[in-house]
Parts: sequence; C-alpha cells; structure tokens
Amino acid sequence: MSCDRLIVCLSIVSGLGLFAGPARAEGLPVEKVLPLSLATEAAQTALAACEKEGYHVSVAVVDRVGLVRILIRGNGAGPHTLDSSRRKAYTSASLRRSTADLVKLIEGRPDDEGLSNMNDQILILAGGLPVKAGEDVIGGIGVGGAPGGEKDETCALAGLDKIRDRLK
Repeated sequence: MSCDRLIVCLSIVSGLGLFAGPARAEGLPVEKVLPLSLATEAAQTALAACEKEGYHVSVAVVDRVGLVRILIRGNGAGPHTLDSSRRKAYTSASLRRSTADLVKLIEGRPDDEGLSNMNDQILILAGGLPVKAGEDVIGGIGVGGAPGGEKDETCALAGLDKIRDRLK
C-alpha cells in the first residue's frame, strides 16, 4: 500500500469516528462520597435515639452502591438486627427511597411486589432511608430491632438529621 493510499484510509477511518484520539476521550465522572466520619456519626446518633426509647437495635450505613460503611449492634440487640439494618440501608441506597415508601408502594400496587425479589439483599420493611447530598443519593441508613418499622425509621431519621447540614 502506498503512503498516499494509507493517508486516505486513515482519513476516512478518522472521519467515521473509528479512530478516536485524546480529543474524543470523555472526562471521568465525579461522585460525592459519604465519609466514614459522617456515616459513623449518623449511626451512633440513630443508635442513641433508639436506646433513649428503650429499643435494642442495630444500625447500618452503606455507601451509594450498598457496601457497608459502618454497622453497629447496640447492647441487647438480637443478631438478626444486623442483617435487617444492613438490608434496609442497602434497599434505600439501591432503590433511592425510604423503605417505608416502598412498603406503601407495594401495598397500593401489588404488581410491584416483585421489587422485594430483585435480589437477596432487598428488604422492604420500614426503617431504611436514603442518604442524599443535594439530589444525589450517596448512601443509605437502616435501623432494625425496634418494635415496628416506624420506630426504626424515626431513629434512622435522627441519625440523618444529625449530619444533614454537612451533606452538600
């Protein structure tokens, strides 16, 4: 192949976008991250709120993809509360809404019950809240072990309220 022919071929390939140089590279996405210090503060505050009411609970805080940042089991909390708090936090982060809202959604629209079977980590019981920085969901907090999901959610909300002003 002659040099002229090679240049023409490269020009055609380049013009079709089949040869992408550095000018066509996309920038890396920037994501907000839930710092361990804030996750810990939220978890400890949620635990204290439940303990104040006499509830023996566990609290989990996960990052945006559902990986545990912190998981604590309060004194007297059953071992099952570790799983329920973590799964509630995961569900809130993954589905980007409170688990109480998901309970209501399924009650009102039985066709959506399949949400609870998406994977074995989903747990649709009240007590999980998404952690947001602006409109971005950067994690989830879940509480398990109080006598009723609404009480779990109240404690989770106390944890979120403690750090909310720093989630920007």
